[in-house]
Amino acid sequence: MAPTIPITVFTGFLGAGKTSIILSLLPRLPNEYKVVLLKNEFGDIEVDSQLAKQSSLAAVSEILNGCMCCVLVGQMKNALLEIREKFRPDRIIIECSGSAFPATLAFQIRELERETNNDLKLDAIVTVIDAENFLGYEDTSPTAKMQASYSDIILINKWEHVDDRALDFVVDHLNTLNDLTPKIRCDGRNGVDPDLLFGVDTKLFKDLLPEMGAIHHDEVQAVTIFRGSRIPHTIHHHSHGEAACTCVQNNDASQAAIQYGTVSPAGDSIDEDLLRSSLAGVSKETVWRIKGFVRLLSGAHILNWAFGRYELTTWENPEHLQDSAIRLTVMGERGEVKRAIGKLCATLGAEMR
Repeated sequence: MAPTIPITVFTGFLGAGKTSIILSLLPRLPNEYKVVLLKNEFGDIEVDSQLAKQSSLAAVSEILNGCMCCVLVGQMKNALLEIREKFRPDRIIIECSGSAFPATLAFQIRELERETNNDLKLDAIVTVIDAENFLGYEDTSPTAKMQASYSDIILINKWEHVDDRALDFVVDHLNTLNDLTPKIRCDGRNGVDPDLLFGVDTKLFKDLLPEMGAIHHDEVQAVTIFRGSRIPHTIHHHSHGEAACTCVQNNDASQAAIQYGTVSPAGDSIDEDLLRSSLAGVSKETVWRIKGFVRLLSGAHILNWAFGRYELTTWENPEHLQDSAIRLTVMGERGEVKRAIGKLCATLGAEMR
């Protein structure tokens, strides 16, 4: 048994590729090395966590409908203690929502260090940068600037999609924000060597909390779009691992109300060509991330869309769709995102809320 359980926090703006990088680390670790992922999903559709559950992770724990760096900090603390007691992993990886500034979260982990006599210990804060789009969203997002400024390691992802001049410009800009932090290029789908990320023993956030405020609430808006029945849901915490799923309900009865939408005909599905043409018309200037579940003629799929690029992954356990054809969370610029996806919804025959 390890003397301490190190915690690595991954942060980065929406669609930077945090989940893909985390999953790419796993095949490079020893077979007996046990990792638990604690993931904060923006919205109530746990897309990336469903992908993670198909990996060699010992367990995936989810915190939905909020941000761990502010309103859900208490849930994060409880989840870490539960992971320690239930799984006793060699390492915990926390993946923050794309709009999170991890300072307050890091301070909560520092408190847990003291409360657990260093049994739980913050090892590193890793920020993932999307080289193709960073200069665009960094101009409008104070959170993106803060994520790059307060980090032990900066991973430059998707750099292969830009030319050398553009990449140099991104690196120069990152050096302006944070000239002392190492910047590492990811190796495409292979990600990065875990030896570069693990065992950092960070000194960040041991003293004063930067006065940044929870400003991310003002820049990102999440909208759910659906076609068909909306699966009943509540604001809650999910833990998935060797045991069956258990839900700890939020005490706020108004938040725990079950919601439903219209019911689609049995076997309702979306034409893939129609979906692709609809996604091609979405503006990446105001819409930054689309993720969720779609039922195509060929079966259920997970859709991951970020700044104009997307993947459709076959999903063999479509229980999240039930009778629905579409269940997606769309994230983008506050006050603009609903207008920006109006045509997408109309074309696909979907509703938004």
